[in-house]
Amino acid sequence: MHPSACFHTFPFPVDSSSLPEQFNCPFHYTPHPLCIEASRLVQAYIRSRSEWQEELSQGKMFGVLVVRTAEHEIGFLAAYSGNLSGRNDHEFFVPPVYDLLHPDGFFHAGEAIISSINRQIQHLESSAELARLQTAVKKTRQETDTQLQDARMQLKQAKASRDRKRKEQTLTPEEQEALIHESQHQKAAYKRLEHTLQQQNMECKEALDRFLQKIEQLKQERKVRSAALQQKLFEQFVLLNARGEKKDLYTIFASTSRQVPPAGSGECAAPKLLQYAYLHQMQPIVMAEFWWGKSPRQSIRRQGDFYPSCQSKCAPILGHMLQGLNVAPNPLHSARTENTSIGILYEDDYLLIVNKPEGILSVPGKHGLPSVWQFASEHCPGADGPLIVHRLDMATSGILVIAKNKEIHQALQAQFEQRTVKKRYTALLEHPIDTDAGIIRLPLSPDYEDRPRQLVDFQTGKPAVTRYQVEGQQGEYTRILFWPLTGRTHQLRVHAAHPDGLNSPIVGDTLYGHSNLRLYLHADSIEFRHPVSNRTLRIHCPAPF
Repeated sequence: MHPSACFHTFPFPVDSSSLPEQFNCPFHYTPHPLCIEASRLVQAYIRSRSEWQEELSQGKMFGVLVVRTAEHEIGFLAAYSGNLSGRNDHEFFVPPVYDLLHPDGFFHAGEAIISSINRQIQHLESSAELARLQTAVKKTRQETDTQLQDARMQLKQAKASRDRKRKEQTLTPEEQEALIHESQHQKAAYKRLEHTLQQQNMECKEALDRFLQKIEQLKQERKVRSAALQQKLFEQFVLLNARGEKKDLYTIFASTSRQVPPAGSGECAAPKLLQYAYLHQMQPIVMAEFWWGKSPRQSIRRQGDFYPSCQSKCAPILGHMLQGLNVAPNPLHSARTENTSIGILYEDDYLLIVNKPEGILSVPGKHGLPSVWQFASEHCPGADGPLIVHRLDMATSGILVIAKNKEIHQALQAQFEQRTVKKRYTALLEHPIDTDAGIIRLPLSPDYEDRPRQLVDFQTGKPAVTRYQVEGQQGEYTRILFWPLTGRTHQLRVHAAHPDGLNSPIVGDTLYGHSNLRLYLHADSIEFRHPVSNRTLRIHCPAPF
């Protein structure tokens, strides 16, 4: 594809002095005005393609990359994740890193073989022969059980008859011997019947096993072929970085915890954009990704909103592709220098209750940032045990309970597990909501493909229940109180933002809503039983907003 088909200029002159000095961190960013304008132009284009509208209504991620060409012209590139309308080579958008849809390519031929194996498996699994063999095994087993049960009953009745004769009659030695021979003969007959029936069962089961083995062999062949095809495919995804260095997907993921690339790796918008820019000597300046279409049922996506790159697929890939660029640090990995003072709300010989500022971790993370645990360790040098009884998200402020010894920690955790601890949060929502009070029940599970995000999962999710009450309007925002009746990760944030919840994200929620000065969520009160004095402790800490 000729570069000019993918490079688009802005409808206004771009002042080079307005360009950012650093490429934005793709995992935590506020979209640059040029990215917002580029996204607006892309959205206008995709609206004009009537043949895409049905597919796009189901939702798709798009990306834009502002670039400087070798001729110092400023413009942008656009891409979509995966395929669109069965193709990955539409004009206006950059091409894929590797075209796995090419009709003459190895992937297409390999998929055809695997599809043929799938059809063979489906044919065998739905065949009348398999049904006949399964029925024969079941019928033979039932008949065996019935015949053996009848035979055992006959043996029991015959033994009872012999016992009565021995008890009620005076038997001659010959008659005694005859009864013994009768017993031996009947037992031998039972053993012969049992052997015959077991042989019949075995023959039926072996016939079924031979048939099932055909299916299993096909499944194993499919597994081997799929793995080999996937590996060969990932080896075709040779990705560049700003230094001109090349790595394929297998090499990139070899050093990660999962080691093998997940399906779809390299097909997201961000890698496509950077690869095209590097191949055509374009300097990446700033990038953004936005969602278009309906939100998936489980996750939270809003049409036109910007989102960070995914963690499972893009984090390792972009870790390679961004090398050589001056990339802004991820603010979540940098220590906050403002408002880091941890206030003490209550303390005795057993407990410490503090007011955690937003931007401070509850427990130590992998980037060495300040945490409440660190503060507690320094404040209570003689304490033993885990210290932190429960947690707040890094972006959430408010009340946190600390135990000074292991026994107190266990006693408090038991109260949390029994759900006798009463917690309340204050939050600001982006929009007005339809009800003043109510209860939200949306089960949650981790999004393993994009941690730390959570999914609404009605199949395998854990129950999550939140009570809420609207306090009123605070400017353009809605002030609300939350009582979490369960303690799931991101429970309040997802229950607020999800369309089946309040459909209004908490202000400043960069995961499920939009960035702001902070996440406007604060744990403002807690009530629990003191594990030593047994009296009820009620701690209140007003929201700082």
